[in-house]
Amino acid sequence: MNRRDFGLLSLGAAYSFLDTDAFAQSAPAPTPPPAPPMSADALADKVQAFYDQAQTYQAEFKQRYTIYAYNRTKDSSGKVVFAKPGKMRWTYNSNGNVVVSDGREIKIYEQENSQMYLQKVDKTQYPAALSFLMGKGSLKQAFVLSMLDAQQLDFPGGYVLLGTPRDPTPAYQKIILYIDAASFLVRRSLMLDAQKNRNRFDFGAARVNEPVAPGTFQFTPPPGTNTIRP
Repeated sequence: MNRRDFGLLSLGAAYSFLDTDAFAQSAPAPTPPPAPPMSADALADKVQAFYDQAQTYQAEFKQRYTIYAYNRTKDSSGKVVFAKPGKMRWTYNSNGNVVVSDGREIKIYEQENSQMYLQKVDKTQYPAALSFLMGKGSLKQAFVLSMLDAQQLDFPGGYVLLGTPRDPTPAYQKIILYIDAASFLVRRSLMLDAQKNRNRFDFGAARVNEPVAPGTFQFTPPPGTNTIRP
């Protein structure tokens, strides 16, 4: 993830999803029965309750950023860690990039360019779609919510929640969350901006409330890195 990609997240989403499920097994799984009917607000409450009790969240992710005008995609993968209050770290496998926040400051390190961008958290446009993962924000307060048809979106047995930001942001216009019906974990996040670009994340191998290694939310770039502040 580079600075532009991070700004269009969200954090963390993440992503026309199940057609290329990044964490699917080699053999096709049987189609689960439809999830019980639920209103958008009731579903948001369930998701919120799950993440409110989670002190830490760790997962693998696959990201696909699509530039609509040129029909170009950029794929990335790595690991993400969230911890309350407001801490996170995205570590990319392929390019060595790191996005880390200690809850006060965000560091976005681009290995290829030998650059690191620093910005105070309260000066960033934190993606509200991921803020609840870090113990901040409320889905119902941040978004006007509605349900989408999970079967039509090839997410059988789960829920799909559409959110429109109550406070307009240039980072994205819509967020779509793909939610596990049994655990209410967010399995996928898809953000769409005004130019119809898409930032999609698939989350897999999630672990909740497990200890996080010391120093996870600290990062010192290699010598010679150009540090940029706004």
